[in-house]
Amino acid sequence: MSRPRKNRSIFEPPLFSDFKPVGVFGRYLKGITLRLDEFEAFRLADFIGMTHEEAAAEMDISRPTFTRLIETARKKVAEMIIEGKRLTIGGGEIHFRNNLIRCSDCGHIFRININQNVAECPVCHSTRLINLAGGFGHGRCCGQYFNQKGGYHAKRRQNRT
Repeated sequence: MSRPRKNRSIFEPPLFSDFKPVGVFGRYLKGITLRLDEFEAFRLADFIGMTHEEAAAEMDISRPTFTRLIETARKKVAEMIIEGKRLTIGGGEIHFRNNLIRCSDCGHIFRININQNVAECPVCHSTRLINLAGGFGHGRCCGQYFNQKGGYHAKRRQNRT
């Protein structure tokens, strides 16, 4: 019997979670799901340019696990582009370190620590805010996860000494 998956550390939720080819209704396309941990591996390695070792440490996973994640993520992104599939980002055993909040009125997007609560937009002072981590079913659990572990940065400082 295999071990249960360890929760992976994700920096923040993605801004967009659905992608499809232009000119085709989504209901006519085969879909694939890119898990949030695969998305994070793709972001760290291919967008930011981290090495596998650096990215694995950032996600609190082993380097071989990171390598498996990035290979799976790249295959799924290639399938979407080559075969014209609809790609949805979501799912996986993760916890966010930060959250993105979008104002429904002015469209401003701002980053907060996952433990913070915000009541209004800093730009237009609207209270109509969209919690992007909440859209993935996360929020309080992520803050509790990092507080139980002594905080993300405290853990990293411990590992460096």
